Amino acid sequence: MTDSSIAMKGGGYYSKNTQGAKHVIDRTGVHIIEELAKIDIRDDDRPFSIVDYGAADGGTSMGLVARIVKEIRDRSKSRQITVTYTDLPHNDFSALFRLMYDPEMGKDAFLLRYDDVYVSCSGTSFYSQIVPDCSVDIGFSATAMHWLSRLPGRIDDHVHAVGAVGNQWQTFCNQAQNDWQTILVKRARELVPGGMLVMANFCIDESGRYLGNTGGANMFDTFNALWKELAADGVISDAEYRATAFPQFYKTIEQFGMPFNEPDSAVSREGLRLKLMYTGVTKCPYRAEFDQVGDPVAFADAYVPTLRSWSEIVFFGGLDSSRPVEQRRKIVDQFYSNYNALVRKEPEKHAMDYVHTYLVAVKER
Repeated sequence: MTDSSIAMKGGGYYSKNTQGAKHVIDRTGVHIIEELAKIDIRDDDRPFSIVDYGAADGGTSMGLVARIVKEIRDRSKSRQITVTYTDLPHNDFSALFRLMYDPEMGKDAFLLRYDDVYVSCSGTSFYSQIVPDCSVDIGFSATAMHWLSRLPGRIDDHVHAVGAVGNQWQTFCNQAQNDWQTILVKRARELVPGGMLVMANFCIDESGRYLGNTGGANMFDTFNALWKELAADGVISDAEYRATAFPQFYKTIEQFGMPFNEPDSAVSREGLRLKLMYTGVTKCPYRAEFDQVGDPVAFADAYVPTLRSWSEIVFFGGLDSSRPVEQRRKIVDQFYSNYNALVRKEPEKHAMDYVHTYLVAVKER
């Protein structure tokens, strides 16, 4: 789907432009700390293992990891702690390590505050097993596992599965359900008995809301309209428009629960049990700032980069690889400039509220 040389912007761009993602991670932290309080953390020869699945550049989860490390160290002065950050091979791992050793991070720079804490990174997809069997005490992931293992097909007249219908929607749905079971089985095998898995995943909630669709302009419909406009203007070809689709799917809470509810599922056989699951909306922080300040230019200039931080790779990847890279970059720049102009013109219509399913699962002892 995408040129393998293209990745999300580096230099910590993701965490600098995704305040909402950090708010979601902080919310998952409440459940982790609650469950952590139930775990016996005594001095032990076996390191206590934490894994962040789909960490990006690590900035959005740094505060949560620091809280977990502090909680463990407060209860055990000598137990070694390992933290493993995972993402795809082209991830911005260099920014992650710079953050780790940045004194300006203050209390979040846990490597500067605690001894016997060991950080490593893995470029292995979360569709594979990443660490050995029975080695993870806490696994968590936020705003990552809506990405499918592959693009299962094209979508007529839209760029996202939320705009798909009929067999095309069903194809994406089937891929998503198979992928979800694969993810859970791999995580169950990695967990120690009694270990916990805490996740916040994009979803379609009970009211039909999803990311960027909680009132006002639908974000994905806007993506689609602006991309189609470039095709109509001859900036991109019709083939490039049709080749562009997000390899994503937003499940309902019922779909998230299926592998846990079926006693003979591979997930149930691995001993992974669902303890808690609910949906929640995190309001767009950039829109909240606009509502207070009322500056449409400042809003657009802050809001559009957060969209770009995770979507750019899809639009870049939809462009024909025979185009020079610089030409493709200019097209993508124009696309987001057009989005910026739209937000400046009618700011009250735009917001990217996050809609997540939050869940806590534990592996049976």
